[in-house]
Amino acid sequence: MNELNKIEESIVEQLNKADTEDSIEKIRVFALGKKGKITEIMRSLSDMNIDKRKSFGKEINTLKLKISKLINDKRLLIKNINLEKKLKSDFLDLTLPVNLESNGTIHPVSQVIQEVSLIFGEMGFDIAEGPDIEDDWHNFTALNIPPEHPARQMHDTFYLQKENEIESKTSEVLRTHTSPVQVRTMMKSKPPINIIVPGRTYRSDSDQTHTPMFHQVEGLVIDEKSHMGHLKGCLVEFVKKFFNKEKINYRFRPSYFPFTEPSAEMDIGCIREGNKIVLDGDQDWLEILGCGMVNPVVLENCGVDSKKYQGFAFGMGIDRIAMLKYGMPDLRSFFDSDLRWLKHFGFTQFDFPPNSRKDSF
Repeated sequence: MNELNKIEESIVEQLNKADTEDSIEKIRVFALGKKGKITEIMRSLSDMNIDKRKSFGKEINTLKLKISKLINDKRLLIKNINLEKKLKSDFLDLTLPVNLESNGTIHPVSQVIQEVSLIFGEMGFDIAEGPDIEDDWHNFTALNIPPEHPARQMHDTFYLQKENEIESKTSEVLRTHTSPVQVRTMMKSKPPINIIVPGRTYRSDSDQTHTPMFHQVEGLVIDEKSHMGHLKGCLVEFVKKFFNKEKINYRFRPSYFPFTEPSAEMDIGCIREGNKIVLDGDQDWLEILGCGMVNPVVLENCGVDSKKYQGFAFGMGIDRIAMLKYGMPDLRSFFDSDLRWLKHFGFTQFDFPPNSRKDSF
């Protein structure tokens, strides 16, 4: 017992003098390491008879726990002291001006999402978000996409099969569009609904104008009176505002989408000069988005009374309109992590979107 008291007093005395984490670690090794004082005493228990081993072993364990706690407490105290010293020495004055020579830039995708959100926000749209991983019902079935549709095939869609799962149709998928968020919004909210849904989408495709992961923004309006005229006016104003043009040539062509009826695609007039596209005239046409009136089947699937409510929806690629507006030739460069490209096409934190509230509708 006297030996244990002496060891405890020695360790406590060392801890009181210790002022660095290294010194604390040396004390821990001295007391509790493989060749530490307490460890050596615990090894000696095997030479004692069973009665003495029980009583002495209990005392050693008590001392071991006590020393461990003292060491941990002292280590924590020194860490806090060092942290406080560092915080005082690393003082940062938040009132100092920003370093304009900083190498950090805002990615064009983030910039364009902000621009698009500002424009539609001024039109009265809210921003909605949803999960990147979706189930088959939200991504396809609720949107009136039939089982035989090409979009459901493995070569177009990333399926996330579970272990031992045979039927891929029951698997979760990486969403192929942001339309599932429209479904979720209609299911949990009552009309009127005015939302846009910017976000990542995924498709099994890769070339100069396609990547496996890309960005979309979709819009949805559901009320009792909206019609194709409202859809047309909304999109025409958006295109003018986004491309900073007072006048722009456009046309709406009939098209087909399972989730809208009637459906259309919007083209804008352009002039192609080699790899460069100039938004002007009507020498050529460039498809920019798809749109239409929401199919009554989709409304009913989402619990919305199609006899009382109607509305319109639209969708466009964020990356593609960014390429068009800022003259970026290859979509794959968006995801190459090339700092030279980002420095050239990136934006600073002071490059506010040109579509600010000072030019509101």
